[in-house]
Amino acid sequence: MTTAPATWEEQRSFDEIGRPLRDVTFCVVDLETTGGSPGGGDMITEIGAVKVRGGEVLGEFQTLVNPHTSIPPFIAVLTGITNGMVAEAPAIESALPAFLEFAAGSVLVAHNARFDVGFLRHFADRQGIPWPDFEVLDTVKIARRVVTRDESPNHKLESLARVFRAGTTPNHRALADARATVDVLHGMIERLGGLGVHTLEELQTYSAKVHAAQRRKRHLADRLPHAPGVYLFCDEGSRVLYVGTSRDLRRRVRSYFTASETRSRIGEMVRIATSVTGIECSTALEAEVRELRLIAEHKPAYNRRSKYPEKVTFLKLTREPWPRLSLVKRVLDDDADYLGPFSSRSAAESCLAALHEVFPIRQCNDRFGKQPSRSACVLAEMGRCLSPCDGTTDADTYAAVVRQLRDALLRDPDDVVELVNAKMAALAESERFEEAGVHRDRLASFVRAAARSQRLTSLTRCPEVVAALREDDGRWTVHVVRYGRLAAAGVIPAGADALAYVDQLRAGAETVLPAIGPLPAATAEESERILRWLERPGVRLIDIDGEWTCPVAGAGREVARFG
Repeated sequence: MTTAPATWEEQRSFDEIGRPLRDVTFCVVDLETTGGSPGGGDMITEIGAVKVRGGEVLGEFQTLVNPHTSIPPFIAVLTGITNGMVAEAPAIESALPAFLEFAAGSVLVAHNARFDVGFLRHFADRQGIPWPDFEVLDTVKIARRVVTRDESPNHKLESLARVFRAGTTPNHRALADARATVDVLHGMIERLGGLGVHTLEELQTYSAKVHAAQRRKRHLADRLPHAPGVYLFCDEGSRVLYVGTSRDLRRRVRSYFTASETRSRIGEMVRIATSVTGIECSTALEAEVRELRLIAEHKPAYNRRSKYPEKVTFLKLTREPWPRLSLVKRVLDDDADYLGPFSSRSAAESCLAALHEVFPIRQCNDRFGKQPSRSACVLAEMGRCLSPCDGTTDADTYAAVVRQLRDALLRDPDDVVELVNAKMAALAESERFEEAGVHRDRLASFVRAAARSQRLTSLTRCPEVVAALREDDGRWTVHVVRYGRLAAAGVIPAGADALAYVDQLRAGAETVLPAIGPLPAATAEESERILRWLERPGVRLIDIDGEWTCPVAGAGREVARFG
């Protein structure tokens, strides 16, 4: 257990305001669950917590929880918690009141607190238990201000535990993860003590110091409007360094020159920048789409994501006498079936492996006609290929398997999900968790890709979708989407004829031609942003050309299992 750092006492100044961190009781909590959505029926399977003050452990709390539902095999693989282990455990109706009594009077701490506290509050509400007025600290949020990318590639608990040399290794068990989070919290508090952070209030509001040279550039935001849009930081050679988006351009850009900006790379970018250009947009969605397009066009050095939308991989079910699956870089107008796009080749390969586990179609790249004649490969000898190459299978039998595969890709993933789940369950029962984990990752890659393709394809096939949403300020925003691409955006003026405005917006919208096959006429990321807006509560469809539908038994219903 990490001891309380001496700096907490020694560095506290006389004019310190607030509650000294050494006097605050923290209750660090971690949960294990059957999935990521309590509202969707997922349950808590374990609660672990550590109560600390001044660096000393005051007590620990740990209990398994009977979810009264089967634990999915992939969760059992991840946590090591099986149905047998929780069979005699208390139900959440008993476990939650016990935990709340343990945590009373503490500041709740969790790594990704939204998840853990969200589950706890959900079950408190379900039991009719008033939620205590806990203050909450999220160690993920603090780590983002304290731990740089040079120290750790991400802010996952496992990574931070290594950075701060935690005495406990996180292992997806609640108490062990809570103990590791305690060490991470203490490590960050010790580091921040040297920067003058000694109270709970200072910890809650801490942000990294900004160099004076950055503050002097605040004037670069002076001419920007208080409006939604996109901003571009440029250097003295007018090269675009960074592209961002905001609902309030001036306020967001000014934040880059104040203590609210903590990212070290962005601080470096601001020091290089000599100008900021703002592009005002009618709606927040238009701003998001413009940002994606500008990043793809300029490929700014300081943007980490969305710079190379062309670097994607697709999984293709070929159209030939003996179809096969292959990984390709682009979609052709060849009447083949495609799954994707995948953002990485490794994800595509993982998905491919999951499909080959279920459907014994050929994996060779050879091209042969309707009457092949050659010796079988080792996969055929292992029973993992129908072996059309040596005539073992006939065309009708092979075609039937291909039809099942096509149906799994385009409509119903149940065959893949059930078979891989069965394999994971068998491996978990034999305590071969590492092998089961490989199958889980493969299944997750397939489910995510199938769900994404089905959602994108449904929008891509519509020549036009016109929709509106009443915003919080009472205004109606309108978007015209053609073949998955944002063609126009606007806000209906107060007192205007709404239908006339929409007709005018459609008349002036961008002309968009359909892309090849299942591809949207935009990047997949742009179409996904549009889909998220269209699926928001309160969005009203004004007009639609085509059918915007997704299969009822599609992969979307399986995605929540994998987070």
